[in-house]
Amino acid sequence: VQLQASGGGLVQPGGSLRLSCVSSRPTVNQYHIAWFRQAPGKEREFVSVIRRTGGYTYYNDLVKGRFTISRENAKNTVFLQMDSLKPEDTAVYFCAAGSMVLSSIRDMRLYNYWGQGTQVTVSS
Repeated sequence: VQLQASGGGLVQPGGSLRLSCVSSRPTVNQYHIAWFRQAPGKEREFVSVIRRTGGYTYYNDLVKGRFTISRENAKNTVFLQMDSLKPEDTAVYFCAAGSMVLSSIRDMRLYNYWGQGTQVTVSS
């Protein structure tokens, strides 16, 4: 499956952005779709994931309550709504697809498919 991430940009602190991850074919019931991010000089980290079944969602504590992940199956798209953005949210955001067991759903090493990344910059 091929993934295309988009929606990044420059936003002021406290602002919002919505990222999109479009897949080349349906992923519901087949792949968990996750967002990861990588800031300059830092390792890539887990942000959020939506499970392949049931629509259950999980978040990094750093973004919980500010970010919302959702899925629109008819458009083969997963969204990441990011509100109350902070300068420390600045990073390249990647979406990824995987079918690992639930206990490993935050492990980026187990995701097989990756989008190209979209830059998010939070700055005044």
